[in-house]
Amino acid sequence: MIRLSISAGFTAFAAPATAHAAELPDTIRQAGELRLTVNSTYAPMEYRDPATNQLVGLDIDLANELAKRLNVKIIWSETPFAELIPSLQTKRADFIISGISDRSSRRETADFVDYLTTGPQFFVLAENVAKSAVDLCGKKVGTTRSTSFPVEIEKWSKQNCEAGGKPAVQYVPGENSIDVRNQLKQGRIDAAVQGSETLPYAQQQETGKYRVVGEPFAIGYQGIMFRKDDAVLREVVTEHLAAMIADGSYRGILDKYGLGAHAVERPMMNAATQ
Repeated sequence: MIRLSISAGFTAFAAPATAHAAELPDTIRQAGELRLTVNSTYAPMEYRDPATNQLVGLDIDLANELAKRLNVKIIWSETPFAELIPSLQTKRADFIISGISDRSSRRETADFVDYLTTGPQFFVLAENVAKSAVDLCGKKVGTTRSTSFPVEIEKWSKQNCEAGGKPAVQYVPGENSIDVRNQLKQGRIDAAVQGSETLPYAQQQETGKYRVVGEPFAIGYQGIMFRKDDAVLREVVTEHLAAMIADGSYRGILDKYGLGAHAVERPMMNAATQ
């Protein structure tokens, strides 16, 4: 788990201290609904409950609590991870809350309100002989192609493998985290990378199957992603998220999924450094 102290160097938001709370944009307020889309393959952030087929997860619970406070309903849809950002840009979604990392390369047309610490982490099958992350130099390592993790793996490999004369990690792309774990179980890759916030759930669901190797090798944030020209919506969501942090409901949702250690002290705008 990652534990971070909140420091200067980014824009932080506090809960509203006056009665002049931000209001929803007229189009959303009049419709009484938010249109949100998720990639439902990233448990425990968003996934289909195997028993009920209901859309559940930490992000789902956070969004539902926000909608309750905003007095709107959510119209949910699902899309591949690679289509999340296009769905925001084409206004098919009002904002994105779907396990997406705040990255500077994504901020040309969008802003992030960061709400959860994260970081890529290596894991292997339990019987794998790897004891530390450097044991994975030269090995086939899979991760979801459309995430930031391929770049992070390459950077880590150059610093920790190639710089020491060891062979580079061989990156193998996957469509999503489920596909990557299947490749691992089928022996097509030696190790895999997922966000550190997802691995406890994977280990719980398949007891004794996976083993984490080392600590997260980068530190970042997951954020709620807004179009840059949608500052009004961003402000009102941020106000209510700050209130949820202040009254404990935010922490209650994180604790429900065993991710209390990934909490932030307050919403932060575009806080990630990478």
